[in-house]
Amino acid sequence: MHLRGVVLPDGEPRDLWVVNGRVRTKPVPGAQTVVDGGFLVPGLVDAHCHVGLGPQGGVELPEAVEQAITDRDAGTLLIRDCGSPIDTRPLQERLDLPRIIRAGKHIARPKRYISGISVEVESDLVTAVAEQAAYGDGWVKLVGDWIDRGEGDLAPLWTDDELAQAIKVAHDAGAKVTAHVFGEDALPGLIGAGIDCIEHGTGLTDDTISLMAANGTALVPTLINIETFPGIAEKAGKYPKYADHMRALHARVSTTVASAIEAGVPVYAGTDAGGGIRHGRIVDEIVALHGVGMSAVDAIGAASWGAREWLGFPSLTEGAAADIVVYDEDPRENLEVLRSPRMVMLRGRIH
Repeated sequence: MHLRGVVLPDGEPRDLWVVNGRVRTKPVPGAQTVVDGGFLVPGLVDAHCHVGLGPQGGVELPEAVEQAITDRDAGTLLIRDCGSPIDTRPLQERLDLPRIIRAGKHIARPKRYISGISVEVESDLVTAVAEQAAYGDGWVKLVGDWIDRGEGDLAPLWTDDELAQAIKVAHDAGAKVTAHVFGEDALPGLIGAGIDCIEHGTGLTDDTISLMAANGTALVPTLINIETFPGIAEKAGKYPKYADHMRALHARVSTTVASAIEAGVPVYAGTDAGGGIRHGRIVDEIVALHGVGMSAVDAIGAASWGAREWLGFPSLTEGAAADIVVYDEDPRENLEVLRSPRMVMLRGRIH
């Protein structure tokens, strides 16, 4: 196949060819032109997604397939799964579904996370991390903080020593580590231990932002999920301190993420789809990132070429997978254009 259009991020009109699911940059005789005009964007990325998770916990594989198709049809062709209670490896064998980078299951302490989702560990975090590093696709997901009902507020789950040992084990196994963190207190230990990414990060301060920037630690703020914080607080009447804390984190999230962007922290787009957030909302997250101060180009990049590079997947270069979303208009001028792709091509197949 042959495609002609303005290729992002460079913004230059180019011709691309697709042979056996791969991008070619030199003419291929006899290729059928399937796109002539428009804007060609490297397949979108949801860097925090839970295929296989529903509002009531793990779902059956057919429902997980529908989740992945919903994401694909919105232009998401690469998913970093940030923890799933089911084994989604069968989905990776299907050529019609987005590529999924699995992080295995969440790792938490007993009664310190959503019931039935995580691997629960009382003390041996290192062993659990080693197991999930072997089970996943190069990522491990920790629950960094959650409500401690004894304290009535968010609190860290792990000591600094536990984190340092566990993250080293993951790195030695060739895996990266990320962590769910809402509050402030868990962040210094996680970042200091060399964690690769922070999810949500609503409790970031100037000090921890500086530490992340210095370490190159990534942030996936999941802004559309943070919009649920007031509702969470409303239901937390037994824990007024926690409820007030969640409202305060929500109130300042725009400033927090804007400060991280300004400081040079690598920020990527993730929806937290699964559970309480429906799938297929990557454009909402791109728009939200732009709303906190990221340029339109950078916001698209945070869910496309930038995120792909971060995760080790090339964009529209010679030999890269032909994962392409085509738009009639320039999404850099109007992000709403991203809601209406003309064509979605995954692995060189048109959907």
